[in-house]
Amino acid sequence: MTPTGQGTKVDRVVWTSGSPRRRRPGHMPRPWVADAFLGVAGLGLGITLALFVTAEGGGSLAGPGGLLLAGGRLAGFVGTYLILIMIVLIARMPWLERTLGQDRLLAWHRRLGPWALWLITAHVVLITLGYAQLSHTGFLHQLWLFLTTYPDLLAAMVGFGLLVMAGVTSIRIARRRMHYETWWVVHLYFYLALALAFAHQVVTGVAFLGHPLARAFWIVVWAATAGTVIVFRVLLPVVRNLRHRLEVVDVREEAPGVYSVTCAGRHLSDLAVSGGQFFQWRFLTGGLWWHAHPYSLSALPQAPYLRVTIKGLGDQSRAVASLRRGTRVFVEGPYGAFTHHVRTTDRVVLIGAGVGITPLRALLEDLPRGVATTTIIRASTAEEIPHRSEMAELVAARGGRHHEVLGSRHAVRLDFRTLRQMVPDVDASDVYVCGPAGFNDLVIAACMRAGVPGDRIHVEEFSF
Repeated sequence: MTPTGQGTKVDRVVWTSGSPRRRRPGHMPRPWVADAFLGVAGLGLGITLALFVTAEGGGSLAGPGGLLLAGGRLAGFVGTYLILIMIVLIARMPWLERTLGQDRLLAWHRRLGPWALWLITAHVVLITLGYAQLSHTGFLHQLWLFLTTYPDLLAAMVGFGLLVMAGVTSIRIARRRMHYETWWVVHLYFYLALALAFAHQVVTGVAFLGHPLARAFWIVVWAATAGTVIVFRVLLPVVRNLRHRLEVVDVREEAPGVYSVTCAGRHLSDLAVSGGQFFQWRFLTGGLWWHAHPYSLSALPQAPYLRVTIKGLGDQSRAVASLRRGTRVFVEGPYGAFTHHVRTTDRVVLIGAGVGITPLRALLEDLPRGVATTTIIRASTAEEIPHRSEMAELVAARGGRHHEVLGSRHAVRLDFRTLRQMVPDVDASDVYVCGPAGFNDLVIAACMRAGVPGDRIHVEEFSF
């Protein structure tokens, strides 16, 4: 697909079939990067435990409250280490992100979250109990003493409260009841909690008195984590955006409530991106500039243009309909492993619903020519399918099969039997699925029943 028009002076940018202009292909995943990351993370945990063992003396364990204090310090060290690993997982390091994908990294992040939160809670409780036993006082009285007479502990308790708030809002049922913007702001406080934790642990930590090696190790770990976040979530995006200088040139409605935003920029032929990947988009206009949202590209970049298609669900996505030409755009990315690089066969089935069709459209454009392709699109009506004609044209140009499953989801189901009828060889194919969570679950179950191996089912879910 090639856009027509001249920069920001065009009335409309129209994406029509044609020969793609020169562009830089996306990077392939490198599995050794994930193995190296896991190895370094495991080594760091081992050093953490070893430093704790060497720092704890037998005499301190035998004293009043000694076991409680030791247990509290151990819980604090391990819990803090897990939190730092969680931060690195979502630091958007490009090598790790394009190998594992943000979905898997977020899953690991959320899996570690409860363990880290419970360990930090155990640290607070055990340390308070230990000091209470040492001082021959009650738990609540000792906690009050901490808050009123230890300034560093008051700050640490504020950080603990922020940590609990971030943990509670990460629970699935809580996320579903929150706007993305609210959830995003709440999680910004997580970084403040980490800053307070650093001051409590490294600057005033009792466990580091007389243990310079342990102190040096933790300073290096904290500095490396902060540096990773600053480099990959701040500096690298700023440098890239100064180079590409994206701005809105066209907004159009593709389906009811679904809008395509086309941006123009500089040097986009140098932007390495694969079909199926997404960017974090920040539109620099009133009410939208302060938060970013993840949206997949709905077409491969064709210099000087970049296109994203958005469904009006949240505050930002609804506001894109009124974006004006010339609005500056700040992006981070590309991210995601939902690309042709992860396929293991020469047969591909693309299954999408709603706005989940958009990354499939870009992925379809990026598939090698020798790959046999089948697309299945689910919608209530034909009018609700964004980029319907583009999808049909791309499939026809490849000699593939294109199916549309139309009607109420209660009356017309995309189940095992329907899948088998449309794709008899689905068990010998790689299947890419993108849509709402419920839709994805149903399709995955149908694929598994049809005999598709789990490592050939590739899923992109539009949720936070």
